[in-house]
Amino acid sequence: MELLLAITIGLLYASGVYMVLRRSMVKLIIGIILIGNGVNFLIFLLGRITKGSTPIISENSDTFLEAYADPVPQALILTAIVISFGLQAFAIVLIKRVYKVLNTDDIDRLSHTEDYDIL
Repeated sequence: MELLLAITIGLLYASGVYMVLRRSMVKLIIGIILIGNGVNFLIFLLGRITKGSTPIISENSDTFLEAYADPVPQALILTAIVISFGLQAFAIVLIKRVYKVLNTDDIDRLSHTEDYDIL
C-alpha cells in the first residue's frame, strides 16, 4: 500500500510540475492543484498507515499499549484541503475575469497588457 502511495505521489508531482510549466493559466492552476494533492498524500504517508484504535489513553495506564492512529497528519491534511479549496475557487474566478477582459489565458501575452484596452 505504501509503495502504491509513493508511486501516486511521484505521478502527482511530475504531472503537476509539467502543468505548471505550460503557458496557459488554466493549466497552471491545475498543476498547482495536482502538486497540492501530492503534498497531502505525502503528509498522509509520513504519518504512517496503521490500522489501530483511537489515540485515547485509559485511566489505568500512562502510555499507549497498542497501535493507534495518529490524528495530527489527518488534521493537517483536512486543514490543507479546506485552504486549497478556497484558493482554487478564488483562482478560478480570477482567471475567468482575466479571460473575459483580455480574451486570452496565455501567460506570455498577459505580461504585455499595454496592447489591451482594460477599462
